[in-house]
Amino acid sequence: MKVTIKDVAKKVNLSITTVSRALHDYDDVNPETKQRIIEAAREMGYSPNSLAQRLQKQQADTIGLVLPTFSPRFADPFFSEILAGIGNMAAELGFDLLVSTCAPGEQEIETYKNLIEGARVDGFIIVRTRVFDPRIEYLLSQKFAFTAFGRSQSNSTYAYVDEDGYLGMKLIAEHLAKLGHTRVGCITSNSDLNFTRFRMDGLRDGLTDYKIVIDENLIRIGDLTQKSGYKNAFELLQMPDPPTAIVAFNDLMAFGVMSAAQKMGLVVGKDLSVTGFDDIPMAEFSHPSLTTVSQPVYKIGGMLCEMLIKMINGISNGQPHIVLKPTLIERKSTEAVKN
Repeated sequence: MKVTIKDVAKKVNLSITTVSRALHDYDDVNPETKQRIIEAAREMGYSPNSLAQRLQKQQADTIGLVLPTFSPRFADPFFSEILAGIGNMAAELGFDLLVSTCAPGEQEIETYKNLIEGARVDGFIIVRTRVFDPRIEYLLSQKFAFTAFGRSQSNSTYAYVDEDGYLGMKLIAEHLAKLGHTRVGCITSNSDLNFTRFRMDGLRDGLTDYKIVIDENLIRIGDLTQKSGYKNAFELLQMPDPPTAIVAFNDLMAFGVMSAAQKMGLVVGKDLSVTGFDDIPMAEFSHPSLTTVSQPVYKIGGMLCEMLIKMINGISNGQPHIVLKPTLIERKSTEAVKN
């Protein structure tokens, strides 16, 4: 039979009001009395009625995450990593995570609106921010709590965590230049995603530092899937003067590049150098292992979740802007250019 607060009060011979206030950590209860009540509740196996508490607080104790339904969907380990980071931190802090999926566009904003008006969530985490992001603008207009993985071109201030993609790509450019690569191909992500601009600028500027100019004919646009990496790499490698290195804007596309090269009889590393971005778990164990930029997605998910819950609970100071410094992970997929 479920232990109630009335049972705890009877056990310690105190009023239900005193027990309730002690369990909710009110300051007007004597510390020794509070400790006695907490210990008794623990021994008896008392579990608070979380629904009643939420109704009393007028808070759902739930954060929302609306994921896009377009490619690469959940095939991208990026999403599983960030979901794990957010979900584990939410559970640790006593919150639930509500995950919804929706295609970008009018229906997407409607999804946010319904979740807010239905009081189903207390705040949102936005991932893969866009250059001009309607999700951010809508939540700002509603004065609704949110944090974001990434920056946007919005003139408004909001809390975010981001990886310095510009520096990350400069590290890759420097690495390839030092290996003697001057003909560098590139498979970018959609220009609507804000990180695309940072990464492209970093790659261009990094190569320029070594007096290398990217041939515009060697640039392709992918959709962050392995399939698009394969397709675009196949086109690049069939050119009369193909690149000696291909830079992919995420690890999944890099895997596609490696598959295309191997299909054509090339040895990745020796005949073609390939780099990615993210350092997803598979990068270390691919054949060959992938040179990439480490982006601690799991950690970032936890950081965003903790920031948001502090905001919801009114203990956040300002709007944190955190930009993490990336690390280049050198592995077997890159080698010095063949003479």
